[in-house]
Amino acid sequence: MGSFSFPMAQGRAEALGEIHARPFALVGKSRVIFQLAFLTDGGAVVDHAVLAGLARARGVAVPGRDTAHFSMPWGQGTLRWERHTEFSTYFWDAPAPSKFGRTVDTHPFGDQFTPPGTLISGIRLEVREDGPETQAAIDSFDPTSLCLSEIKGGQAMIATDFRQDGDGLTRILVIDKGMTDAGRGAVVQRLLDIETYRTLAALGLSLARSLSPEMRRIEDNLTKITQAMKTGARDNADSLLAEITILAAELEASAALSLYRFGASRAYYNIVGERVASLAETPKPGFETIGAFLEKRLAPALRTCQSIEERQANLSRKLSRATSLLRSWIDVELERQNSALLSSMNRRVKLQLRMQQTVEGLSVAAISYYIVGLFGYLAKPLDAFDLPVKSGLASSLFVPIAIGFTWMAVRSIRKKHSMEDLTENPDPN
Repeated sequence: MGSFSFPMAQGRAEALGEIHARPFALVGKSRVIFQLAFLTDGGAVVDHAVLAGLARARGVAVPGRDTAHFSMPWGQGTLRWERHTEFSTYFWDAPAPSKFGRTVDTHPFGDQFTPPGTLISGIRLEVREDGPETQAAIDSFDPTSLCLSEIKGGQAMIATDFRQDGDGLTRILVIDKGMTDAGRGAVVQRLLDIETYRTLAALGLSLARSLSPEMRRIEDNLTKITQAMKTGARDNADSLLAEITILAAELEASAALSLYRFGASRAYYNIVGERVASLAETPKPGFETIGAFLEKRLAPALRTCQSIEERQANLSRKLSRATSLLRSWIDVELERQNSALLSSMNRRVKLQLRMQQTVEGLSVAAISYYIVGLFGYLAKPLDAFDLPVKSGLASSLFVPIAIGFTWMAVRSIRKKHSMEDLTENPDPN
């Protein structure tokens, strides 16, 4: 049999490994989990520096700079790190305290922890077995925003109010009614993703709100310009075009600023929807599910971002049409000016031609006069001979010959120059 040692396609190893890149952590019974997500403006360099410091503090080998995920033992649990497109997450689990919400004294995120960027999401999730204290844990949430539902066909119940505790962490409770370690890990990961990605999806809302006044100002200025175009566009086309160009530049700058953020918000919103759907929640009577709660609050935020994008696109089209109209008027005015300039040039050419013809006539007369004069000087010696024709008569008879010769010479020279002009500048028609 063959050895199957075939040449591998480029990227095959990465494609096969991607499906196992972020496996669910196995979560035991009665655990508390902290996960922090940081926006990493400094990229992998800052993350690696933080990880290297943590690894050295625990006596663990420092991970490579190209590592995308890393884990190491920390206390009674495991510290896990993952790098994503624009953020990184730090996950740590430990045995749950005696009661829900109580302080956990030993964890990696104390004073010795240096954050790699700004905090975007902080989560405290506790997995507890169903028991007498379950109701007391549920009662600790804010009843006005409490989400309570069953998942996995009744194997677990989840509760959260999406509010932050004194440490700035969102509290989530998972009540275990018989799940496996892998099942608990899958549920935990989905809940962590929902909280992290719904926060990232909402980042676009603050940007949309900040852009709205700017969009309104551009719309108002465009309205003023179009109103001015109705009355004095031909006279003020240049100044109006300059104003529209400035507005278009401002619009494109804001659109470029929001392009990535709005696109990322849509992607994160879709991930939240997928994670919520995978929970397959069953609502508890009198309470909302996580999916219903987020849909009512997150969907309007995404619609606001979409509205700003649509306003940007519509405004860009309006600016383009107004610019085209003004340019058309400017082009018409330029054509009118060019026509007037050509007419003026034609008049000048005709005047020059007349002057040239006049000069040619005068030059023929002047040259003929000098030729006749020279001929008269040549003819005077003939008077000494007894000839029937005297010098004066000969000069008189020579006048038409001189004029005719001079006229033909000037005409030949002008014709030669005309042929040279045609050779250098042939008629395009």
